[in-house]
Amino acid sequence: MISKLFNNSLAKNTGIYTLTSILNSAIPFFMLPILTRYLTPEDYGIVSMFTLLATFIAPFIGLSLNGAIARQYYDQEKINIWEYVSNSILILIVNTLIVGTLFYMFSSYISQLVSFPSKLLWTVIVFSFSQVICSILLSLLQVQKKPLAYGAFNIMNTSLNMIISIILVVFLGWTYTGRIYGMVLSFSIFGIIALIILIRKKWIVFNIRKDYIKHALMFGVPLIPHALSGTIISMTDRFFITSMVGLAATGVYTVGYQVGTIINLLSASFNNAYVPWLYERLKQNHYATKIKIVKFTYAYFLGILILAIVLGISAPIFLKVLLGKAFNDSSIYVIWVALGYAFNGMYLMVVNYIFYEQKNSFLAMVTFATAILNVILNYFFIKEFGAIGAAQATTVIFATKFIVVWTLSAKVHKMPWKDVLLKRN
Repeated sequence: MISKLFNNSLAKNTGIYTLTSILNSAIPFFMLPILTRYLTPEDYGIVSMFTLLATFIAPFIGLSLNGAIARQYYDQEKINIWEYVSNSILILIVNTLIVGTLFYMFSSYISQLVSFPSKLLWTVIVFSFSQVICSILLSLLQVQKKPLAYGAFNIMNTSLNMIISIILVVFLGWTYTGRIYGMVLSFSIFGIIALIILIRKKWIVFNIRKDYIKHALMFGVPLIPHALSGTIISMTDRFFITSMVGLAATGVYTVGYQVGTIINLLSASFNNAYVPWLYERLKQNHYATKIKIVKFTYAYFLGILILAIVLGISAPIFLKVLLGKAFNDSSIYVIWVALGYAFNGMYLMVVNYIFYEQKNSFLAMVTFATAILNVILNYFFIKEFGAIGAAQATTVIFATKFIVVWTLSAKVHKMPWKDVLLKRN
């Protein structure tokens, strides 16, 4: 029954997304033996703070514009999608200038708060802007079902990131600065490439439309708490570890966290192919198709949990060989992070119904509440159990977020969840 759910198109696209994502994620993964030997845990902690700052400002700069574009792509009979893309980029430019100004004004305070050098704060702005430009192009490739182009763009970007980082860290000895510049330079170059592609393919049509700007803002602004909740969840643990345990502990934790996110990479890869396919089927509104979708979803839940457990059990074995000695303790965090991202992968399967119905304000309230809970749990778990408490809090929060959002999605878009469990089909 489940095999019938996957027509050739979905199966093919899923395979391509998964393969390219594995290749893409394998590149930074294979950098771990190098970076953990040339960077100290403190250096890794500073790099972690860079990524957290970039993640924090992403909702304010990007406003989920790539998501708005992807959703409006399916309503082309009502709008000019390329004018919509252009107006979204205009919003992005204005947002970047505003956030950049605020970073400049409060640079000393931000630097002290997150233990990050103030002289490098500009890199966070450039990196975030470039990321959003890339994500807009990637979203357009995704909805047009061009997984090969999607994967090639990501792999080339990551490869350049690796090459620049190795040159700067290993050969020039720039330590954490070299790693940060590697990320910023690669994304800046590919941000420019993304803009060139958008212009050459005439996917940008310069015509200011107030109605499109208003729609993009109405789509994205309510999602700021939702996106911010994910940011809070991802940065609270390292923020508290840095302040309560130490920057070196943050570096070791970050390496274990990175390994655990392998589960997230796999689930996100599938979701890239699944979203366009799902939206097309939901528009048809056939009960028999919904039954098959739900059956597959339950099988997916079980499968991703098993993968997380296997990764967690095997991590101490392969990380002992893979990493520098200073990072050996990172393996203890993998099982908890992997389980957390398994629940996050399950969340991705159910949150799509809320995005489809464009009920983003409800989602924002729920996910922001779980983010606040995450702050509370991290503080008490880390205080009680040390850095491992942060990983445990991650599992609890992602599981809670999944259950609550699943309940909400069942209300905004009816799916036969109970019918399949009770075999009423």
